[in-house]
Amino acid sequence: MKPKLIGILLLAVVVLAAGGYSFYRENGRVTVLRGYLGGEKTGLFEDEEAARILERKYHIQFDYSRAGSLDMVTADQEGMNYLFPSSQTALSYYEDVHGQPLQEEIIFNTPIVLYTHRMVLEAFEANGIVSQTDGVYYVDMQKLTERILAGTTWEELGLPELYGQVSVDTTDPTASNSGNMFAALLACVLNGGQTVDETSVESILPELKQIFDGLGYMETSSSDLFQQFLRTGVGDKPVIAGYESQLLEFAVQYPEDYEQIRDDIVMLYPTPTVWSTHVYIALDEAGREGARALLDEEVQQIAWEKHGFRTSAYQAAGETAVEGIAPQVNSVISVPEYPAMKKIIDALQ
Repeated sequence: MKPKLIGILLLAVVVLAAGGYSFYRENGRVTVLRGYLGGEKTGLFEDEEAARILERKYHIQFDYSRAGSLDMVTADQEGMNYLFPSSQTALSYYEDVHGQPLQEEIIFNTPIVLYTHRMVLEAFEANGIVSQTDGVYYVDMQKLTERILAGTTWEELGLPELYGQVSVDTTDPTASNSGNMFAALLACVLNGGQTVDETSVESILPELKQIFDGLGYMETSSSDLFQQFLRTGVGDKPVIAGYESQLLEFAVQYPEDYEQIRDDIVMLYPTPTVWSTHVYIALDEAGREGARALLDEEVQQIAWEKHGFRTSAYQAAGETAVEGIAPQVNSVISVPEYPAMKKIIDALQ
């Protein structure tokens, strides 16, 4: 057979294959699910290995627009198949605004933690705010909150090179889940370590508002805040609140960059802390399949090993790329129910 004819035949095969794949996609065998996603989960949704599993086993692809967990509830949902916020509060908010969803499913969890720098850690230890157990650092939230409310300066903690008063930077608690969960945690600490309800929350709102009023501008995305923390250094953001998964994911995705910061960036587990529950909300029948796919054993394994979310595939903390991960998170307080959380959100608007 002449080379020219062979080339034509090969080209025809390629065109037919591409056309067949296009036909395969256009006839619904690969369904593109569109929805809103919390910024801390974009790494998982852009993971090529996870995407191949989802397409091969479930014939779906996820498309997303990034939005804060609370903002996505009131955003335009025309043409959307799902919402994927980071808390039960967002689900309750959805139910308050839209009614019962078609389906809701907890996909994974991650505890709220604090991130800081080595020099701040050492000052916290010297002042009895942070302690260490088996290589894991724990921050006493009662002591830290007292210092914040008292207007303690960094200089008074032994850090004259840092400007201003002790604070914890966070995302906007009225828009983003990590800030919202940290506000919930502070509310419970201010309530003597007891979860606030619709009545008891009233008494702590002035102090809670005082804490957040002192923060100035707040990001609306947890991933944006974390990136700013890494980029701007200790002088700009000495301490932030975020998700345990963020540093774990960063260490796996950017190992060379992590090596440069690993001796300085420290994760602190609040005692107590709260769990951030990542709940998938199906908006229509097409969206239902997304929940089943995300609970796939292989996808769950990737979510833990590469992106730091505690899932059904969660393994011993020693197997992570980051030191100082708590094997178990035992000092946990329940997130307030929605009526109390709504009062917190309204007070912080």
